[in-house]
Order: sequence, then C-alpha cells, then structure tokens
Amino acid sequence: MSVAKVTEIIASSDKSFEDAVKKGVKRANKTLTGVRSAWVQDQQVKVDDGKIVEYRVTMKVTFVLKD
Repeated sequence: MSVAKVTEIIASSDKSFEDAVKKGVKRANKTLTGVRSAWVQDQQVKVDDGKIVEYRVTMKVTFVLKD
C-alpha cells in the first residue's frame, strides 16, 4: 500500500496559465520524487498599466512517499 502527501506550490509565467502549470510541475519534480498529480486550485494574473504581465497558479501537488 502506498502513502501519498500533498503539498501546495505557486508558479508563474509571463506566457500563460498552462505554461505556469508546466513550470510548477517541472520544478516540483526536481525536489519531490513520485509526483503523481497536480490540481490547479487557483489562478491569478498580475496587471501592469492595464496589461497582463504575469500568470500565476496555485497548485496542490500529490506525490508518493518512499517506504
């Protein structure tokens, strides 16, 4: 039987929400082993002078703990 843990991460991109998610998962994979899923809990944008300059996502990342 596996035991999993969930951690919250925030990632950002100047391109899109999708790119922010990809960056977040890629970075989580560097530190966490056994990443199984990511749930995008929240999305935000940073606006400067009326234009979107950054896309941010808050994600719950699930990974399996080692025995």
